[in-house]
Amino acid sequence: MRYQQENTKHTPPIQFDNVPNYAAGRRAFLGTLGLGAAGALIMAGTPGAAFAQAATPSAADVFNFALNFEYLGAEFYLHALNGSTLGAGDIEGTGTQGAVVGGHAVPFQDPLVRSIAQEFSTDEVGHTRFLRSILGGARIARPAIDLNNSFTAFARFAGLVPSTGTFDAFANDNNFLLAAFVLEDVCVTALKGASPLIRNNEFLEAAAGFIATEGYQAGILRTLLAQREQFTQAQQVSDLRDYFDGPSDIDQGIGTAQQVNIVPADANSIAFSRTPEQVRNIAYGTTNGQPGGFFPNGLNGAVR
Repeated sequence: MRYQQENTKHTPPIQFDNVPNYAAGRRAFLGTLGLGAAGALIMAGTPGAAFAQAATPSAADVFNFALNFEYLGAEFYLHALNGSTLGAGDIEGTGTQGAVVGGHAVPFQDPLVRSIAQEFSTDEVGHTRFLRSILGGARIARPAIDLNNSFTAFARFAGLVPSTGTFDAFANDNNFLLAAFVLEDVCVTALKGASPLIRNNEFLEAAAGFIATEGYQAGILRTLLAQREQFTQAQQVSDLRDYFDGPSDIDQGIGTAQQVNIVPADANSIAFSRTPEQVRNIAYGTTNGQPGGFFPNGLNGAVR
């Protein structure tokens, strides 16, 4: 469902004098943030069986859940840019370290799209390293990631290709943008949904920075897809995400040539949220929490 509302101007942003102290925040990480995150995670949605194993997740559990998806984003954009991957020093940790299957450099035709891939790869690697730094010895290893069969299955289910066809997310500019669209809108809604889990002001500021970055990225992708008239394809992706995340009708495509929808929001122009379980199901390509899709062996960490 898409909502239409007249755009309004906002007052100038508030200027903050205090600079976040991430070092101090990290020292308080497992203490101050932990209890608040545990209670809020349980209240954030309707936890399924996969979440029952982490009935009282710590702050580290919550941030490690997010780290799984930062690994995915970093690997996707690095492969698209030049066929590279995260280095050994950026993927080790607790749990089973997995390989990345699929992915290759995109033969970009549009210099703007390539430059966006370059910037986004820098963003996602930065997010990955930041989360790993605050988690320290509690950080998870990169799980197994599939950038090949996952996109093909997603495209078949969405109707982007025939039921026996394949979808190479790295074949050309349009495929790359659609594949990125699969991921980025989910990141925005996941981060917004996770915001109530954070009880430490330093990390709340960092999380706000994460969602701002992902919001910029998602808006750019939606604009480029609209410019390329990928309205039907984007709606097919949106409908499939809605299928995997449950009975609610919250996802939105990019509209039509007559009425674009660059900012997916409700009647109050507020972006919507997803619970961790909804995010996981989209990533797995399932409605029951069975591992698959982008994470064939499942996520690493307690919340999975």
